[in-house]
Order: sequence, then structure tokens, then C-alpha cells
Amino acid sequence: MPRRQAIQPVITEPPQPELFLNRELGALEFNVRVLAQARDPGIPLLERLRYLSIVASNLDEFFEVRVAMLKQRHQFGSAAPGPDGIASGELLSRIREGVLDLTRAQYAAWQEELGPALTAENIHFLTHKQWSSRQRRWLQGYFENEVLPVLSPLGLDPAHPFPRILNKTLNIAVVLQGRDAFGHEGHMALVRAPRSLPRIIRIPNEVSGEGDHFVFLAELLQAFADLMFPGFKVAGAYQFRVTRNSELIVEEEVDNLARALTEELVGRGYARPVRLEIGNDCPQSIVSMLISNFELEETDVYRCDGPVNIIRLGLVYDEIERPELKFPRFTPSIPAAFGPVKKRLFDTLSQRDILLHHPYESFNAVIDLLREAVQDPDVLAIKQTLYRAGKDTPLVDLLVEAARNGKDVTVVIELRARFDEEANIRLAERLQEAGVQVVYGVVGFKTHAKMMLIVRRENSHLRRYVHLSTGNYHQSNSRLYTDIGLMTADPEIGEDLHKVFQQLSGLGPTISLKRLLHSPFTLYKSVVAKIEREAEHARHGRPARIVAKLNALNEAHVIEALYAAAQAGVEIDLIVRGACTLRPGIVGGSERIRVRSIVGRFLEHSRVYWFGNDGQPEIYCASADWMERNLMRRIEVAFPILDPALAKRVYDETLANYLADNTQAWLLDSQGRYTRATPGEQPPHSAQETLLANLSASIAPSSPRGEGTAASH
Repeated sequence: MPRRQAIQPVITEPPQPELFLNRELGALEFNVRVLAQARDPGIPLLERLRYLSIVASNLDEFFEVRVAMLKQRHQFGSAAPGPDGIASGELLSRIREGVLDLTRAQYAAWQEELGPALTAENIHFLTHKQWSSRQRRWLQGYFENEVLPVLSPLGLDPAHPFPRILNKTLNIAVVLQGRDAFGHEGHMALVRAPRSLPRIIRIPNEVSGEGDHFVFLAELLQAFADLMFPGFKVAGAYQFRVTRNSELIVEEEVDNLARALTEELVGRGYARPVRLEIGNDCPQSIVSMLISNFELEETDVYRCDGPVNIIRLGLVYDEIERPELKFPRFTPSIPAAFGPVKKRLFDTLSQRDILLHHPYESFNAVIDLLREAVQDPDVLAIKQTLYRAGKDTPLVDLLVEAARNGKDVTVVIELRARFDEEANIRLAERLQEAGVQVVYGVVGFKTHAKMMLIVRRENSHLRRYVHLSTGNYHQSNSRLYTDIGLMTADPEIGEDLHKVFQQLSGLGPTISLKRLLHSPFTLYKSVVAKIEREAEHARHGRPARIVAKLNALNEAHVIEALYAAAQAGVEIDLIVRGACTLRPGIVGGSERIRVRSIVGRFLEHSRVYWFGNDGQPEIYCASADWMERNLMRRIEVAFPILDPALAKRVYDETLANYLADNTQAWLLDSQGRYTRATPGEQPPHSAQETLLANLSASIAPSSPRGEGTAASH
């Protein structure tokens, strides 16, 4: 599919660096806020453990993508400063400082706070020095029977060169003394932990008694290193982990995107290293050897005061049956629009729109809509986008069933959804085998829009039913992420969506839409125009206000438009979960702009734009953040909430409610620092807890496999 020219911003003059914060440093600041959740004694203990694991996971992706790209551009001299004006060399230094601080705080939280708190609750993560003789015997037996047979220790010598180390895998560097059977002097060996081995081992209660007792695999490999090298004396065993560039590059001029991406995936795990994590106890001589073999620098090394794979702590959440140490479990409600009497969704939607607010309201409503379409003989066609779908979603089974029922089914699958590429290729193959028409979107533009279109014959005409969302068609995420979904039979929205699908699948020309805002064509221009309209209202003395809820904000020209609007008198409130490069509170520039971030039990994911418009407010929900990539390089859709009652509900629940939050909100200042909001003299108000209480069907103590935390960026 040939690449189309996207709408580009009109650049009038270079951005002023002093007006912008840095995106990468903002991403690190987000993880500081997530780590604060892990250190908050008011949060259930096992949830705090998951927050700690999430910080480690977020840092992995940060290095795999953001740092990797920055280092690559810096190396080749192509890393032009962003709007903030920070040169790439300086930025890499500041990133290292920030990561060192975050890593130290992360391990301090584990060693000084979470570890002792877990021990007090009879949950133990044992080092080899803490094993009883009985535990040691059991662990040695486990090692000899379950671990040792699948290991392939590798001695390093001229015949055994340094091996390829897979991205983010656990490894042990072992220092040996003695000679092998061939008379060769032992010096160094590497042990790679196969991915088939569990990273955390539970010791049975009959061995350890009451409570939960766990041991990291790394601890096991270090403690029994001598069993892997009989005849040698083990002088030391040190764990390490390497992080590699994981950004896939696929040329735009390819004949088959799926095949090209599959070929790229083969080498992802062995791409260029960007970070080396290693235990605090590792001698510098070993570190230098690893640096040399990975072709890294000393500044790429991060010492860990504990297990290098601390991310694995999150695995025990489901293993520990302690409901009192988890968030109370809740049951999502069925939207009131469905009524007490079971009606066909098509009948309901022909009369009114339906709004869904996840996770408080059930995602099953979306599945029910598709199931009804699959089973209805009057439904002729189903079109849907899939960006991330998850492993066991019933949506895929229903799409397969629809195709087998003779319906025309078209699915736009984004193969380049980061870290879901392989799963999406398999998904595409399964759908194609069932007769579904699969489209891979547009080369050069990720299809990030979340949309479903159902075409149904009613009497003598065709009617379109639509589902649009701010989040993915991913059932598991719908219990962890906050998102807004809209079901509607509005003819103009249906016609717009038909045109978007036609453009994605049929090489169509630039389209004109009546209701939807469409990236990379009209969304950017429309957002800027609506911001400028508010500024014009303010200049004429009319009420002017903008409220937006986003995951991230970094598009320089949108930010400049917000500054100009604030200077004209527009009051602006921004709820930005992650990185925000706008500086609020600059004297003479952005005093009227306030920025807050909410970090709570659920990952804030819904995007909502509200413009006051002199008493005739407009509100849009969208798949797009106000980021350069979303506005310029992705297929995105923003959809209006036309029903006044539903529009008020979206404003109240996703904007006003969050602006009132004084317990989970963090306030951004002009220097890029976040300060946690406190109730002060006001009653405590948590936006998420309020929605749980008002929207969910019930809240009860958590089961062993209850819902947990989501704070990934």
C-alpha cells in the first residue's frame, strides 16, 4: 500500500526551549510516581509489590525503546534536540542520573520497606544465608532434579567464545579455579537461565512450615554453582541481565509487511545492547569483561542491590492467597441502558446511544454486541480494528464464527503494536484461515484507532451500528485500564466510520468526515482550531475554558497553541498521566494552565477533550494523545459525545471528578517537579474510588486471583 502524505503542522518559528520540559525525563518522573505507590503504606501490601514490579517493567521498555533510539541517533550524529533544546549527549547523562536515583530508590523500597513488611506478614523471600538445613536440602534436590538437567553452562576459552545473550534474560557469571578433564585451566563460565525455568520457586509448606516461602532462581543458581562445575572451586557467582534495542525497523517499500516483520522479529532478542544490570557484589574485573563483550560503556552499567530481575516479584501476586493484602475485588456493572428486561442491543441502540466506562462497567457489553451481530441473520458485514487483543479474547472466536456464518468480515490488524507483533501475526493468520479479510493498515502509519462497524439490513435499507473506544479490544486490560466506549447508531458517525474503513482497506483518497476527527488528516488541525477558538472567546470577554485528559502531551505546536490561549485568558486544566512537556505556571505565559497526573489502582487510559465554546461545549473521546506520533503518524479517531446527558456524564466522571482528586493526584510545577496533592481542609476525594463506588455493581474482599494494579506507561 503506498504511503499517503499526512497533515503536517505549519511551523512559523522555532520553539522556545525554555517553554518545554523533556519527554524522556518526564517518562522517568512518571515512574517516580509509580514507585511512590509501592512505598505508600496505605496501599495493600501485595499491590505495593506489584507497583514495584511495574516500575521495573516500565524501565525495561524505556531502555528498549526510548534510550535505545536516542543512543543510536546520538552515535550517528542525527539526534537533533527536541523542543526543549537539550542536546543528546547531555540528555543521556541526565537520563542516567535519573535512572540511578530511581534504581537506588527501587531497591531501597524492596530491602528496607517491602521485604520487611512481607516478612512481618509471614511472606518470605529467602537468600541462601537464610535457608534452614531442611530448606537447603529441599532446594538442592529441586536444583538437581528440575534445574540442572536443562542448564548448559559454558566455559569461556578460545574454543568457547562469549555467547549471544538474549534480551532481558537471567544470567550468572561464574569465576572458577582449577583444571578440567582436558587439563585446561578454569577461569570464567556463563550460565544462561532458560526461559522454561520459573524465576521464583515456592518452597512447600511441609518443608518450611506455615506461611509463604520463595526463592529467586538467581539465588539458586548462585548457591549451587559448584554442582554445575564439578572438580572446580567456585570463587564467585554473579547475576547479570542485559537490555537490548527492541524497536523494530521495517522499510516502507516492502512487498509483504507480515513477512518483513516476521524476519525482523527473529533478530530482536539479539539487537544492540543498551543497558547492563549487575549485582552490587560483582567485582569490577567481571563488569569490565561484560562491558567489553557487549560493546557497552561504563555509563551503561546499573548496579542492583538485590535480584537483577526484580520485575519477577509481580509473579507471586496470584500465588499468595491473602485477600486482605490486595485491593478489594469488584464486579463491573451492566450499564443501566440495557434495562432489567433483556432486549436486543440493536433495538436499544436504535433508540439511544450507550456509554461504557471501563473498568467500572463491564466490557461484556461489547462482546454481547458482537455476539448479537454474529448470530443475527440480518447482519451483513462486520468491520473491526485490532491493536492489542490479548491471548484468550472471545472477540476473535466471534469474528471467526461470523466469517463462517457467511458474513463479510474485515479486520484491520496493526502488526506493529509494540511487543505484540508476534501475537498479532498469529492472530492475522488464524483469521485469514477462517475467511476473514485481514488488512494490515497503512505502511508508515500505525492503525491505533479503536472502532467496530456493523452493517445490518432493516426492512428496505441498511443501518450502521458503531462501537468506538479510547482503549483496545482487550478483555483483560478492560479490568485494569480506565477507558470510555460509545455504542451508537448515529447515521453520520456510521457514515464517517464506513469511510475510514474504506480508506484503510481500499486505497481510498483523502476523505471528508462530518462528525469524527481523523488522524493524520483532520485531528491535529481541529484540536489547534478549537484551542484557538477558545482564545478568541477569551479575547472578546466571553467565558473560555479547556479541559483535557491525556496519557501524554508533547506535540510542540499544540503546546504553543495552549500557551497562546492561556495568555489570551483561557483557563486550562490538563490531566496527563505520563510525560507532559508543557510547563505550567510560567509567569507571563502559563499561569492559567494547571497540570495534574493521577496514579492509582487502575491505569488511566481514556483520552477526553472538552472545549467550553462560549456555553455550547464540545466533548470528544479519542484513541489519540496530543503527541506528535498520534497526531501525525498514526490512524486515530476522536469521536464526539452528542447526547447531552452522556456528554455531561463523561465530563463529570472523567474530568470534574479527576480535577477534584486530592489523594491520588500529583501536581506539576514549572520546573518539571510533581508534588502529591493532599486534602488539606477538604474532605479526601479519590476519583477512582468514587467511580468504583458509584458505577461498579459490587465491591467485596479480593479473591486470590482478584484484579490488581496497572500502572504501565
